[in-house]
Amino acid sequence: MTPDWQEKPAPTETIDSFHRGGFHLIQPLGRGHRSGMDAMLLASLVSTPGRVVDLGAGAGAAGLAVAARLEAANVLLVERAPDMAQFARRSLMLAENAHLSARCQVLEADVTLAGRARQAAGLLDDAFDHAIMNPPFNNAADRQTPDPLKAAAHAMSDDLFEAWIRTAGALLRPGGQLSLIARPESIAEIILACGRRFGGIEITALLPRAGEDAVRILVTAIKQSRARLRLRAPLIMHEAGSHRFTPTVDALNNGRAAYERRSLTRR
Repeated sequence: MTPDWQEKPAPTETIDSFHRGGFHLIQPLGRGHRSGMDAMLLASLVSTPGRVVDLGAGAGAAGLAVAARLEAANVLLVERAPDMAQFARRSLMLAENAHLSARCQVLEADVTLAGRARQAAGLLDDAFDHAIMNPPFNNAADRQTPDPLKAAAHAMSDDLFEAWIRTAGALLRPGGQLSLIARPESIAEIILACGRRFGGIEITALLPRAGEDAVRILVTAIKQSRARLRLRAPLIMHEAGSHRFTPTVDALNNGRAAYERRSLTRR
């Protein structure tokens, strides 16, 4: 027993509740990437059940959010960092997540693998209905950190979107949906990477408040679709003069609604 006068070790992780208790997540504290609203908005882009692959899943927030909202969804959490993959595995073992564990798996693999190496790692072609991703979209010069785990989760490489979207294109079935969240300045790279792989691109700007510049974009696209790009009305995060979420964003953030595509047909 530690004497009262001795300082107790600082906690290294937390167990956080999402979707107002719908599921729980074990996350690192003081290192690595901690999931929040970005992951919840990403998860809201999946509106129909099926096989879902969460690329670069971290501790698994977005993928688990999909599984918590859609009872018929099966989710594969793909993460290359062993520490973060272990957080995801431990999260699935929580009693609070017992209703999800049978429908979710963790695969420790590099999203950027290609061809036979990708398949050897367990990422099979044409196997999923949805691919979601919250890639490390910050410029490396903007977010320098001594924490290597956080650096790997936050800083992008020059070909990040090309590599990640190439993988999504391989894993999805024809007509499958790609969903991602990114910074607005990445819009050109994302459209270029979609190329002939994806069409029917829908882009929504996320604004802190009405009249302010976008801080994120939400993107969906359909594999092998020929539909044209659609720029949707922006989503407003907060009510005017307040930090309170708007009703729409609050519902998306807490798993009470999905952000459905405008195009009902996939091709």
